[in-house]
Formats: sequence, structure tokens, C-alpha cells
Amino acid sequence: MEKIIFFGLVIPIMAYVLYLGGMAIMNGFNAKESNRAEKETVSDETDVNAPLESSSLSDELEKLNQLKKDGVLTQEEFEKAKNKLLKN
Repeated sequence: MEKIIFFGLVIPIMAYVLYLGGMAIMNGFNAKESNRAEKETVSDETDVNAPLESSSLSDELEKLNQLKKDGVLTQEEFEKAKNKLLKN
């Protein structure tokens, strides 16, 4: 009688607990993998944007320099605009 109770109740309950534990572990691995993929996507986007910002910055500095050479900006105005660009 005791064997029937053991095999009928305890074994299925233990199997179910092991199943739940395995599912929790797999969900953790899946969440970690999706988080890693998201971080890689974000870092790829920032890597792509970085050269655009630097080329845009150099273009703006060239425009300011040309305006200074043409006499549109004074040296003081040029320095202020350049410092403002470099701070951003």
C-alpha cells in the first residue's frame, strides 16, 4: 500500500517540481539572451551614429572657419561658436 502511495503521488509531484525548475532556468537563459541581443543592437546603433556626429561636427567647424575667412564672423564670434559646438 505504501508503495502505491509513493509511486502514485510522490513521483509525479517530484517530476512536476523538476519540470517547473527546468522551465524557470530556461526562461532565465532566454531573458539573458534577449537582453544581450538588445544591448548589441543598441551598441551597434551608437557605433553607427558616432561617425555621423563627428563628420557633422567637422563640417560645422569648416563652415565656421569659412565664415571667419570671408569676414562674416569676428575672431571672438568664431571662438564662441566653436566652443559651443565642441561642448555639445
